Amino acid sequence: MPDPAGQALVRGPDPQANVAEVLDVVAVGSALVDVIVRATEDDLSSLGLIKGSMSLVDRARAEAIGTGVQGSVERSGGSAANTVAGVASLGGSAGFVGKVVGDRLGEVFAKEIRASGVTFEPIGDRPGDERVGTGRCLVLVTEDAERTMATYLGASTTIEPADVPLDLVARSQVVYLEGYLWDLPPAIEAMRRAIEAGHEGGASVALSLSDPFCVQRHQHEFLELVHHDLDILFANEEELVGLFGASGFDAALGSAEETGLLVAATRGPKGSVVTTPHGSVAVEAQPVERVLDTTGAGDLYAAGFLYGLTHGADPARCAALGGLCAAEVISHFGARPEEDLRALAAARGLL
Repeated sequence: MPDPAGQALVRGPDPQANVAEVLDVVAVGSALVDVIVRATEDDLSSLGLIKGSMSLVDRARAEAIGTGVQGSVERSGGSAANTVAGVASLGGSAGFVGKVVGDRLGEVFAKEIRASGVTFEPIGDRPGDERVGTGRCLVLVTEDAERTMATYLGASTTIEPADVPLDLVARSQVVYLEGYLWDLPPAIEAMRRAIEAGHEGGASVALSLSDPFCVQRHQHEFLELVHHDLDILFANEEELVGLFGASGFDAALGSAEETGLLVAATRGPKGSVVTTPHGSVAVEAQPVERVLDTTGAGDLYAAGFLYGLTHGADPARCAALGGLCAAEVISHFGARPEEDLRALAAARGLL
């Protein structure tokens, strides 16, 4: 798909080979059920959580935190899974690769992601998986709409290279990877297999940096991916600065431009900036009457951006679509869209 200068922004399978089989995006990520609760800053302090962060916890710790809060709502989640659900809501085609087990939360996840229109086939259980359980993310939302997450990855920790369905990955225009999974050595190898399969099939490969603390833990590995394996990078302002060890956002943006990648950097109410081989494009944020929960904002931004990219939009329109999807998801609780994103985008003249 060409950019205004005539160069391809995204690759993909030969559309003449088998049009019906091509998917816009196939994501590899953590299959989680979000357990969303309102919380105060005193709650966060008493639970030993750092506001605005994502902490990995074991099952016992997750259950302890869960019993310390009231009024939870369970919804299918996981960062990359949220993104492909958003792509589907826009009318795109998407698949998801992730691991659940046959417990109640696994059933919740599978039912909801399929209902969103995403292709998902659970990876078969192995002996002992029932003791691990499906992963869950405890999302504590404070009055200022900031979210603090305590994540028990559960079955996501058991995904390995053999679990990656190469036929599904080979059908994609974009293979989208979740940075959170770099905390798990077997999952790293699974994602490297997906990168290889994607490139062999002609797909572009995209990575979401996921979280500033994740960038701190894996800066070297992420930079290696940037320089050798990626075509598209998603990050927020803090993540981009951390990735390049820059003094500020402008310096980080300069480093991003030097990579030659298509980089989409979100800046909250300041909107986003997209770097291309031909310069940077700044796009204003979409207005939001009231921000209730920022969970999923980056995930849905990536959804809108990738939908635009795989349907011929230029970088500015991709970023505008991303901003619109992010604005919708932060206007309510939960990390999946509640409105019809395609109808919303059409009404704004973005499709």
